[in-house]
Amino acid sequence: MDKKTYFLTVALVFSAIGIMHALRLWFAWEGIIGGWMVPQWLSWVAVIVALFLAWQGFSFSKKR
Repeated sequence: MDKKTYFLTVALVFSAIGIMHALRLWFAWEGIIGGWMVPQWLSWVAVIVALFLAWQGFSFSKKR
């Protein structure tokens, strides 16, 4: 796998993660991990971080 394909794959994965967290916020879905209720603010952080990493992946995939 070359670098361009790798960065594009990473960008798509982080885009999906960011979109899923945004959907969780939009529809007010509950997140429970091992009996622990995941707070909504944690999804805000996840959206920001995941979409930033996706943006970085897309920008690196365009570089030579």
